[in-house]
Amino acid sequence: MTLLNTKPIPQQLLLVGAPSLFVVLWSTGYISARLGLPYAEAGTFLMMRFALAAIVMGALVVVSRAPLPASFREWAHCAVVGALVHGLYLYGGFASIQEGLTPTTIAVVVSMQPVITAVLIGPILGEAVNIRQWGGFFLGTVGVVLVIVANFASIGFGSGAPAVFLSLLCVLSISVGTLYQKRFCASVDLRSGTMIQLIIAAVMMWGISSWFETGHVEWTGTFVFALMWSVLVLSVGAYTLLWWLVRRNAATNVVSLFFLMPPVTAVFDWLLFDETVSLITLMGIAIAVAGIAIVIRYGPQSSSAASPAQ
Repeated sequence: MTLLNTKPIPQQLLLVGAPSLFVVLWSTGYISARLGLPYAEAGTFLMMRFALAAIVMGALVVVSRAPLPASFREWAHCAVVGALVHGLYLYGGFASIQEGLTPTTIAVVVSMQPVITAVLIGPILGEAVNIRQWGGFFLGTVGVVLVIVANFASIGFGSGAPAVFLSLLCVLSISVGTLYQKRFCASVDLRSGTMIQLIIAAVMMWGISSWFETGHVEWTGTFVFALMWSVLVLSVGAYTLLWWLVRRNAATNVVSLFFLMPPVTAVFDWLLFDETVSLITLMGIAIAVAGIAIVIRYGPQSSSAASPAQ
């Protein structure tokens, strides 16, 4: 018996580093929002992002000859997923930042997605929840509340209610959408399925932009950079990396690193926006991370806990 790994060294390094790279890229999602939102409203920004990403994914579908969904039902399921995991999820996050939450705060809220999926939605689907998971849920909730309170202290408690509602919409949409995608879209090609999801999300954001926003855009260099980063690095690049991980059964590594996203986002928030992190925020992040880690550690190891959109 040999102890040597037969895989080439570059591939071994990629298998080890890819999950960490994925977490870093994913953690820039709301950083790009904060960069771009001063120059365009949330729905308008996301409409352009989804439309451009849909064009890129459409070209990929054509070039790679990816199969389209085989039935109207599959098309409809992809549309529902697009509305949840792209449209409502990202709009809730972007709009909450527009209302005053920091990227770090929304990252902490969204990081509760695997906890909500396991503890609140899991029982609805007949999945047992153990006492340790409930403990993790309690810790995570306390941590999130501390971070939100610290954020409110800086933006004012009176203006915080809409932001909290939007952040809850964000995390609930991704939690429900992830399970829906796993159950009803497992047989759909990821490339064509994502293209359909992005088209639906773009149409949704067009409606929001047309009915509730001015549609005004300031085409500054910062805005163009934020838009292109969100399209190419997040909607296309990070997705491609996620597919690569899933195909090599490494998605559980992404889940195990999920709790690193809030502190990584906090680092980006500090580097780019000089956003200081208060002691209460640090305590909240630490407690939330501990709660998430407990739920992931003592729950079923599944790729479904990984967030599919950013």
